[in-house]
Amino acid sequence: MTFRIGKHCIGADHPPFVIAEMSGNHNGDLGRALELVEQAKMAGASAIKLQTYTADTMTIDCDLPDFQIQGGLWDGRNLYELYEWAHTPWDWHKALFERARELELECFSSPFDESAVDFLESLDTPAYKVASFELLDLPLIAYMAKTGKPMIMSSGMANQAEIKEALTCAKDNGAKDIVLLHCISGYPTPIEQANLMTIPMLARDFGCQVGLSDHTLGTIASTTAIALGARVIEKHFTLRRADGGPDAAFSLEPEEFKRLTEDCFAAWQALGKAGYEQREAEKANLKFRRSIYVVEDIKAGDLFTEKNIRRIRPGYGLHPKHFKDILGQKARRDFSRGEPLVKPPKESS
Repeated sequence: MTFRIGKHCIGADHPPFVIAEMSGNHNGDLGRALELVEQAKMAGASAIKLQTYTADTMTIDCDLPDFQIQGGLWDGRNLYELYEWAHTPWDWHKALFERARELELECFSSPFDESAVDFLESLDTPAYKVASFELLDLPLIAYMAKTGKPMIMSSGMANQAEIKEALTCAKDNGAKDIVLLHCISGYPTPIEQANLMTIPMLARDFGCQVGLSDHTLGTIASTTAIALGARVIEKHFTLRRADGGPDAAFSLEPEEFKRLTEDCFAAWQALGKAGYEQREAEKANLKFRRSIYVVEDIKAGDLFTEKNIRRIRPGYGLHPKHFKDILGQKARRDFSRGEPLVKPPKESS
């Protein structure tokens, strides 16, 4: 199941693939967008992700009630206004891809229509992201899949049947390398609604690599997801939340994102390999386990009793499991206080 996105291997035996989602946090400034690329690299991200659309490829300019946003971060706007505000101009993409490549940072995008896929192919994108809201757009998923590039698919709002249908569509159209991201499409998502136990369920039910698209505040959900089997983490990224922007309220700043990448890597390291073998860090402490020691001087012929032998630290003597077998046996020689018993019971009598 292991595969590559650019130079990065995706799989259990490899460090987490952490994506910094730029989204609209460039605030309409190419210089800021380029700085986000640079800061993502400095924060330890594996990739920077864009969104490739225009307001016209996303919706229509219409003020009818269906197109109005009520409540939440974008209350009072219509859809066209939101996407006009948040989109990343297509003529910026080449510069952003090139800067990322100079920094050895993967750069890819979420396309929102077929023309965006064609455009990203011209930039030799290493992968595609299917946004949660587009998981039902099977013609778009099929078009992406036909490129043969790895696909990362978010599952926000989708039920099991919808996820299965989208994955089947991708596979039937040539996609072989797929990551399915657990996602709750709340902006932000309350931590108590993160439902991270869905991550191992996705892996079990769909047999693919899994991860988390995290819209909670802070980093705890992403770090916890690693322990549950997430191989990919996606988190929105901004320079300063105080600067505002479409997604600023639920995005991490550079120092926070750095902590995220470090904690996710540490969580992955901590998982290690299952087994009962002694680890290198333990070996020096074996001598501090309990064993059987003489705690009062004993003369040859004396009986071993609970008064003159005990199970104590350190561990240079016999295993404590022999204690009852030794009690009542005769000492064949003199023993001094602080001396370990080192012979099996039958030889001690």
